[in-house]
Formats: sequence, C-alpha cells, structure tokens
Amino acid sequence: MTTTTPARPMATGAPVRSGSASRMAALGRAELTLLLRSRASLFTALVLPATMAFSMRGLVEDLDLGGTGLSIATVLVPGTLAMALIFSVYTNLVGVYVTRRESLVLKRLRTGEVRDWEILVGGALPALVLASVQCVLLAVGLTAALDAPVPAAPHLVVLALLIGMVLLVAGAALTAAITRTAESAQLTFLPFMLVSLAGSGLFMPRKVLPGMAADISAWLPFSPVMDLLQGGWTGDLGVLDQGRLLLAALAWTGVAALGVRQWFRWGPRH
Repeated sequence: MTTTTPARPMATGAPVRSGSASRMAALGRAELTLLLRSRASLFTALVLPATMAFSMRGLVEDLDLGGTGLSIATVLVPGTLAMALIFSVYTNLVGVYVTRRESLVLKRLRTGEVRDWEILVGGALPALVLASVQCVLLAVGLTAALDAPVPAAPHLVVLALLIGMVLLVAGAALTAAITRTAESAQLTFLPFMLVSLAGSGLFMPRKVLPGMAADISAWLPFSPVMDLLQGGWTGDLGVLDQGRLLLAALAWTGVAALGVRQWFRWGPRH
C-alpha cells in the first residue's frame, strides 16, 4: 500500500525591501523627467549664472580690490559658481517641493516605505547633478575667458560646493515650509537670494565692505560657503580659518535641517 506524502508548502522568504539608494534613484529619475520638461527651470539654472557673471564684470572692475588679495577673476569665478548653486539648487527646489506638496505627491510617497529624508534628497538629485555639471563647465570656461588662475586650494572649492549644495537643499525645504502656493514659490526665494547676493560676497567681496557691514554679513548663512570658495582660489585661508568656516557652514546647515524637521508640511497648506 502506497501512501502519498502531502506536498510541503513552498517556503516564502521575507519580501525584499529596496534600499535607500534605489528608492532615491527612482525618485530622482522621475524628477529629472519633470525638470527636462520645464523650460523655465532649465533656462534659469543654465543661462542666468553665466549671464550674471558677464553683467557683473563692470561692477567688479570698479571695486577697489587693493589689499584684499583678490582679483577680478577670483571674484567673478567663485561668485558665478555660487550663483549656479543658488539658481540650480535653491530656487529650483523651492518650487519643486511646494508643487509636489500641493499636488499631494509628497503625501502619497509617505504612505510607502520611503523615508522623509529620502523623499527630499531623491527629489533634489537632478538639481544637484545639474549644479555639479554646470559648476565644472563654468569653472573651466570662465578660467579660460578671464585668464583666471587655477584654484590654489582645489579641495576647498570642492568642499565649499558640496556643503553649499547640502545647505541650499535644506534651505529650499525650509523656504517651502513657509510658502503657501506654487505661484508664491516664485517670490519666496528672493529674500535669501538677494541677501546672499548683497552681503555674502558673491560679486562684492566682504573685504571691501565697511567694518560694521562686513562683521554683520559674516554671520549670513551663505557667507562661510562663499569665503571657502574664494579661499580655494586665493589659497590665503589658514587651517584655523578653514575650520572656523567649515563649522559655521555646518552649523547653518544643521539649523536649516532642524527647521525642516519641525515645520515642513507634507500636505497642502490651507
């Protein structure tokens, strides 16, 4: 007499969870598609920084740079890279975060396994890649066009750009937290951009400002990044100054990140 052995159920393993990198890459690809469809965003990010560099040349030529250790080239090139970061990362992402929030995209993403920080970073990836490529092209092009020297401390330039990107992503998310609509996102980035342009030394170095103004502007969020950028070209920053500026930039980044954690809204504002 034969007996049949009941079939054993097939063992099923635990569901495979995708990692953070793959989730952020998927978000980044989706956001890149939308970025490439937005002609206004691409124009702002790609054209305006280089345009401003040449439009600001007359202003920089009129500055008295004697005794500052700076030249026209070492003011224009770092300033243009900073503008590329602000336009490609900050102004772009303020609109991205607000638009995705108001269209309920962020709220739906949070119902899955994607973490909050992955949503913000994944959405920022195309802007970060765009800013990186643009900074390389601008640095090479402007160095040739202005007969500028190569950076005396290139590691400081790279470090400043990386910290600047992280700071501006956090700043964009924080600005989005106080922005009510996608239409108003076209204006709410202006205060930070204008204050940075005027006080952080993008095209008017803080060394040429009068004493009180220079002291106050040193505490602006983007000033440490700008000082590191300029110091990377001139090579006149000592180890202590580099450490001080690095700590200041990281402190502002931490403040912005804490503000995002406290006030960022994932659903539409009413």
